Amino acid sequence: MRPKWRFRAPILVALVALTTVVASSATTFATADVTALAVPFAVQSLDGSGNNVANPTWGQSNTPYSRVAAARYADNRSQPVAGPNSRYVSNRVFNDVAQNIFSERQVTAWGWTWGQFLDHTFGLRLGRSPGDPAGETANIPFNANDPLEEFENTLGVIPFARSDPAPGTGVTNPRQQVNTNSSYVNAFAVYGGTNTRLDWLREGSTDGNPANNNARLLMQNNYLPRATARGNAATAPAMEIDGILRANPGSAMVAGDVRANENLFLTATHTLFAREHNRIVAALPASLSEEDKFQIARRVIIAEQQYVTYNEWLPAMGVTLPAYSGYNSGINTSLSNEFATVGYRVHSMIHGEMEIAVEAGHYTPAQLAAFEAQGIEIVQEDDEVELVIPLNRGFFNPDLVPGIGLGPLLQAIGGEPQYKNEEMIDNQLRSVLFQIPVTGNPECLDGPGLPECFDGVLDLGAIDIERGRDHGMPTYNQMRQAYGLPARTSFTQITGESSAAFPPGTGVDNPASLAFPQLFDVFNAEVDQADEDAVEGTPTSFVRGAPLAARLQAIYGNVNNVDAFVGAVAEAHASGGEFGELQRAIWTREFQRLRDGDRFFYGNDQGLTYIRNTYGIDFRRSLGDIIASNSDVPRADLPGNVFFAEGNVPPASCRLTYRIETQWNTGFQVTMSLANTGSTPIPAGWTLRFVFPNGQQITQLWNGVVAQEGARVPVTNAAWNSTLNPGQTLGGVGFNATWSGTNGRPAAFSLNTTNCAVG
Repeated sequence: MRPKWRFRAPILVALVALTTVVASSATTFATADVTALAVPFAVQSLDGSGNNVANPTWGQSNTPYSRVAAARYADNRSQPVAGPNSRYVSNRVFNDVAQNIFSERQVTAWGWTWGQFLDHTFGLRLGRSPGDPAGETANIPFNANDPLEEFENTLGVIPFARSDPAPGTGVTNPRQQVNTNSSYVNAFAVYGGTNTRLDWLREGSTDGNPANNNARLLMQNNYLPRATARGNAATAPAMEIDGILRANPGSAMVAGDVRANENLFLTATHTLFAREHNRIVAALPASLSEEDKFQIARRVIIAEQQYVTYNEWLPAMGVTLPAYSGYNSGINTSLSNEFATVGYRVHSMIHGEMEIAVEAGHYTPAQLAAFEAQGIEIVQEDDEVELVIPLNRGFFNPDLVPGIGLGPLLQAIGGEPQYKNEEMIDNQLRSVLFQIPVTGNPECLDGPGLPECFDGVLDLGAIDIERGRDHGMPTYNQMRQAYGLPARTSFTQITGESSAAFPPGTGVDNPASLAFPQLFDVFNAEVDQADEDAVEGTPTSFVRGAPLAARLQAIYGNVNNVDAFVGAVAEAHASGGEFGELQRAIWTREFQRLRDGDRFFYGNDQGLTYIRNTYGIDFRRSLGDIIASNSDVPRADLPGNVFFAEGNVPPASCRLTYRIETQWNTGFQVTMSLANTGSTPIPAGWTLRFVFPNGQQITQLWNGVVAQEGARVPVTNAAWNSTLNPGQTLGGVGFNATWSGTNGRPAAFSLNTTNCAVG
């Protein structure tokens, strides 16, 4: 399934596939009291209150989202603006017809997993679950006769409930929505936002006062506690229950955020940081009070989450911020509605399968049989066993986390590139989100056979469109202008394509429009569509039967009618990142404000230097370091930067020289030099990729390692030259190769997926 040229690790633990799923339950959080402590630094509140001393409600939980643009409602108050049916749009724009397309920069599944962990730290709309009679129902009509509809839906609609209005809005003034989480990167997902939840999560009594508890977080066999951990599951903090977990809600794992059970990778990340908290507590002197140890550990965890976010994750996503210049008390950090409702919904990154590969013998035959009985495919090849988990089996199935093991799960997240962030969304999310498969069809849980497995439709892409209308989002062009970008005047300007015309034999209602006549891999070489493994495991770009611009034009008619979410995900990517212009602008503004307006950001210290100098505990650790400290995965078995496949961080720009030194009747010799001409260092590993045009074959290579497959040539670093700093040139990489009379030069070179100038 995976091409051999992509991997070097001895054990391949991979995800073949964000990010955040729409919030469907609400929790009311009160302001948390801060107990007087001996620690000589300010202690951050649980709910975000008081972070800004002069404006204590800025960023506090249970306050309205802010807005960048004016709210847009049909009646200027509350009624959503009409638009094309969102499932109709989804079938024509978001539909990937079961074709995998991976991140062109080889960002791993840590991209969407960390994104979801962050989302569940700083955002959760106040609203009801679809179908809850207390909610304001606005179900999406479902047309079973749509020529592009493949799924059966016995409900006849796609359930949708509007977000609750903020008090005092939507009647005589524009409707606003409420964020029930605090708007800070503050480990809310680990600790929660109330004393009551935190009291339950900490070892010790449950009297509502966490300050008299043990410093450690409650764990069961070193995994998150179940709802039954303290006896009666009904007295445990509320957790979101759906899918498989509905049959046994007492098995839900409990964490700071109610959504911790949504998928295996998210639950594993929650578990990782609960373990990290307890590891830090164990490193502190026994002479400290339990409360002081807890608050020191919490302070470090908050800083670690921030450090990974701003030093690894955002750069991996292609978001570059101005240098930090200190805390700015004039910034209101309240999360913006545009970010939460449009910009941060990057669901296309999530693959429909989770793949965990370990050495043969890691699981007993009984364990493998139990996995298989749950609909998990077991693939045994040579000295490796691979678990292929359909996403619907990984949703709300926390039993699998200890069953599989934290180490293999965490290593799998960074084992392979995530899906490319564009307009397509996997059907596991786009059609059967959280749905339970029908009985008697155990082998069709993913891919083209997916429609045979389900009889209900829940479309996250359609919900994304509908949520934008529910929250009064501006149009795509209005949102671009609100973020200082020029309006688009044509559909091809949105997508970057050359034409908005339907080719003969296609049309907006014709399935041929969604075909993939051409696929290209990370070498920018065309994928052989007769090679099933290559088609499934290598594409990073594509050509479809009809341009996206043509489909958008047929749906919306005029660029000024395009929904903001649809336009944002349809944009061509800006260079050096995972986003188009609008998404990148939204992320840049939001994460700069979340950084600069946070009094407890690690750059503003607030006790971190004291902790480091007094106890030797430093928050400045990579995500790979944190994983290795809390699992059975050695640090050497993880890339330096787990957000990139093999840890290969792309430079901002590069230059390559390719010089043929000599040729003879059957061969030739080449020397190359690689220069990092950008500002981003390559800290620990590089891969140079090119394609030979005339069947040349490398017979010997020096100062690097080659693993040529046909015309595709990946050259990786030697052990001694893995680092390439900005401004540095590495010479002396060369090879001998065979040829048979025609020896054309490669047309293009990329260094860690960055296209290089040649000179």
